[in-house]
Amino acid sequence: MMTFPNIPLIMTLLTVAAASSAAENSPTGAAQANNPLANMTAFNMQNYYIGDVSGTDKDANQFWLRYAQPFSLGESNWLLRASLPLNIYPSPPTGGHQTGLGDLNLFTAWLIDTGNPAVSFGFGPQITAPTASRNALGSEKWSAGLVNVLFNASSPVFQFGYLASWQHSFAGDNSRNDVNVSAFQPFLFYQLGGGTYLRSAPIWNYNFQNDSYGVPLGLGVGQVIKSGKTVYNLFVEPQGSIADHGPGQARWQIFFGLNLQFLN
Repeated sequence: MMTFPNIPLIMTLLTVAAASSAAENSPTGAAQANNPLANMTAFNMQNYYIGDVSGTDKDANQFWLRYAQPFSLGESNWLLRASLPLNIYPSPPTGGHQTGLGDLNLFTAWLIDTGNPAVSFGFGPQITAPTASRNALGSEKWSAGLVNVLFNASSPVFQFGYLASWQHSFAGDNSRNDVNVSAFQPFLFYQLGGGTYLRSAPIWNYNFQNDSYGVPLGLGVGQVIKSGKTVYNLFVEPQGSIADHGPGQARWQIFFGLNLQFLN
């Protein structure tokens, strides 16, 4: 059965919209608008249109709903994020596509005090539940692992960071392949002014189970707009593979979405 890399959890995984309480479209607010560890509630709608899936002559699509909520345990600060995809994947036996819900991913990141408010660092556990509505749209496995994130917004013009993740299956359908995947997502943001920015946030994945991998690069543009206590972050980022091996990899894709951040 064809397998696909878990793009959202690979963290994700992923851009979580964020913003400071600075003035609308100020350099400081724009610099924080893509911080995945922002200590604010967020709701994101993000989409990957995959125009060429390796091992098939078909396209695919993943539409993600993501919710992030900060919380505290004693004197420590954490961020909880839930991600649920709606998948449209090729179905080789029929030659068409299958559509339905994918696997639910949850992760919590402990937000460590770096001594610099502009530098965010966190790590913590993640778990993926086999919630797919069809067998071909998920792994049929319970998986768990770790996530580590860094975001540096010291400069109001250029921000950078990474998200690294790994997970391994521990229960589920014995007839399905085990899950053992890792990912590294570098992200770069260059502010053009007025809330407009250039972006690159590809996800590089490696599957230890079958030695498949994908290494895309991307370049896109985004716009941050603050209205009342809501920050809107719209973006589009075409991405193309510079190296890939194995089935289910994206040869080229378009990543776009709308991230909502709710200020306190």
